[in-house]
Amino acid sequence: MERTAARQAARIAVVGSGAWGTTLALVATRAGHEVSLYVRNPDEALTIRRTRRNERYLPQTELPAAVEVTADLAAACRDATLILLVVPSQTVRQNARALAPLAGNAVVVSAAKGLERESLKRMSEVVEEELGKAAVAGVCALSGPNLAREIAAGKPATSVVASRDLAAAERARDLLMSPQFRCYTNEDVIGVEMGGALKNIIAIGAGMGDGLGAGDNAKAAFLTRGIAEVARLGIAVGADPLTFAGLAGLGDLVATCASPFSRNHRVGEELVKGRPLAEIEAGLGQVAEGIATTAAAYALGRREGVELPIVEQMHAVLFEGKHPLKAVAALMQREAKHELEGIRRPVRVSG
Repeated sequence: MERTAARQAARIAVVGSGAWGTTLALVATRAGHEVSLYVRNPDEALTIRRTRRNERYLPQTELPAAVEVTADLAAACRDATLILLVVPSQTVRQNARALAPLAGNAVVVSAAKGLERESLKRMSEVVEEELGKAAVAGVCALSGPNLAREIAAGKPATSVVASRDLAAAERARDLLMSPQFRCYTNEDVIGVEMGGALKNIIAIGAGMGDGLGAGDNAKAAFLTRGIAEVARLGIAVGADPLTFAGLAGLGDLVATCASPFSRNHRVGEELVKGRPLAEIEAGLGQVAEGIATTAAAYALGRREGVELPIVEQMHAVLFEGKHPLKAVAALMQREAKHELEGIRRPVRVSG
């Protein structure tokens, strides 16, 4: 009964009209809420409002009449119970700053997957800084195996809402749940955000492997070593190791590395063809978060003293002009180590 009442009263604002933002507007509508979708460009907002389609990012999906489309941020956030911040990671700070006087008592959920390149901070940290101390308890992170096109089409999906304040996470979870979209909660915000951000780097490498025709054995090995690397860095900055076995870790990694809809995977495939990175990015039409996150993770690994061979090779390919084949060779020729090094101590068998 309590959940039903919450659903009836809810008004949800979605800030950001890319594929994922538009999809989350659909998710919130399907959960029975009044939804405002904030579109930064007034002309684009007018077009979407008139055609009921986001032709730029999600052309195949019609927006229901229940989704209000506006270029007025204050109007979008007015009386909102929940605000979903769904913008590229490198613009989260400026958008959170604009939200600060408008958020009121709403729970604010960051749905961006990345690390801020300059500060190396996670997205919820950036949001908390900009919203101020009063909003810290109400800031959550949303992450998981969430390919926008599939969810927009009504296919089943799951996600994780994380917050240090479990009540805030549960509130967001209950508001977003529907028969097509199932949410779980987690208090390990660090692990959930690190998993969501770092898997995009691994996805670029997986795309390179597929582009090179490396095969399924190589891909399975790469994903397995990838999640180990994600966990090593995550643990170093305070994450719970078990989080990386969950939806925001392994689940998101598998979806992003396997799907033809993954922009980061596509970047890897195009790099193998010898195309310049700037040209690849221009052709995507949207942000591939793994590119900026590679630079941030590389710097973070150095700061924390964590060995990150995959990140280092992806950094060399993306920013230093290294050929993907040479990066693969470098990974294969590394010194032999224990499989779980940096995650837990090796088990020693006596006798």
